[in-house]
Amino acid sequence: MKITAIHERTVPISRYADPDIPPGGLDTSAVCVVTDKIVDGEPVVGFGFSSIGRFGQGGLIRDRFAPRLLAAGGELTDPATGILDPFRAWRAMMIAEKPGGHGERSVAVGTLDMAVWDAAAKAQGLSLARFLQDHPGVATPGVGDGPVPVYAGGGYYFPDEDLDRLTAEMAGFAADGHTRAKIKVGAALLAEDMRRTEAAAETMGGTANLAVDAIYGYDRPALTKAARAFQDFGLWWFEDPCDPLDYPLMAEFTASYGPPVAGGEATFSMADLKNLLRYAGLRPETDILLCDIAHCYGLPEYLRMIGAAEAAGWDRRAFWPHGGHLFTLHCVAALGLGGAEINPHNFQPFGGLIDGQRIEGGLVSPPDLPGVGFEGRAVLIDLFRDILRNEG
Repeated sequence: MKITAIHERTVPISRYADPDIPPGGLDTSAVCVVTDKIVDGEPVVGFGFSSIGRFGQGGLIRDRFAPRLLAAGGELTDPATGILDPFRAWRAMMIAEKPGGHGERSVAVGTLDMAVWDAAAKAQGLSLARFLQDHPGVATPGVGDGPVPVYAGGGYYFPDEDLDRLTAEMAGFAADGHTRAKIKVGAALLAEDMRRTEAAAETMGGTANLAVDAIYGYDRPALTKAARAFQDFGLWWFEDPCDPLDYPLMAEFTASYGPPVAGGEATFSMADLKNLLRYAGLRPETDILLCDIAHCYGLPEYLRMIGAAEAAGWDRRAFWPHGGHLFTLHCVAALGLGGAEINPHNFQPFGGLIDGQRIEGGLVSPPDLPGVGFEGRAVLIDLFRDILRNEG
């Protein structure tokens, strides 16, 4: 099984469902990895994208990593199964890459890695979660393919009528079966953020069902005030309070703020994660790790990151991967992680579940479709098929 072509397109995405709200200029890379494996008369094609939050990586994909996959030919085939081996593909992409330099490079590799896993699972007619459970390099004893705990990501600041629109958004999450949600803080006056938090928590049934995400927004003086203000709220977690590489400030916050803290979204490799666990003051017994699989060189590196955390005394259920999309959902189910983010209406067409799928009591299973199941989202599979037609 060989990769015969790779197509990429940079695609704009928005934090908001409302098209009248400016999208903010964010984009992502969508890729189609075409193989010579024929199923039902058609070549197997793996789909992937750059998750959300770090922009598209088209230049790195086209000029550096896709050519390595294409040049590898049959070397990517698992001789035991005759299908594409994602671990061999990962090693081919990383040929001659030096240690360090994580960030944009890691996202480009992770984008293609997602598509390779999708193609490999499709070649065997298995959902990605089931494929991972059967794969000797991944299998986690005693873990199935769902259902898993999920939460609704959202709660961005609205340009007008923010409090009313935030409350309506949270009510929509609850009506859709979500029992937990996450909102943004740190970009407004502290008093306003407190009002937002109180309103969202009331709609979601209490502060224990709500996480807040500061998106690295606080410096030391502001963070000290925020720690005092939020200390007694009893939030589910407080996420990314300061610059992700300011480990001393993160450690100060963690020491002064007793409830759970979440970090790691801007962690892009096993080396980065080790430094986060060594120096940021995070506590294995209470805190949460949010590393995004696609941003961390994909699943092979993520598995090493889980191993490193477990060796440092963490339970893998502390991992709640950032992303809010189907690929993450499969990985959480197959690896026995804590749970997954869902973006019900943010970052479309990539966020959310397959069409018609519902969440029950805060739980959901990955779709029982071949691969990741992108084909179950009409607007998303239309995008991938358009890339195949027009970029090929």
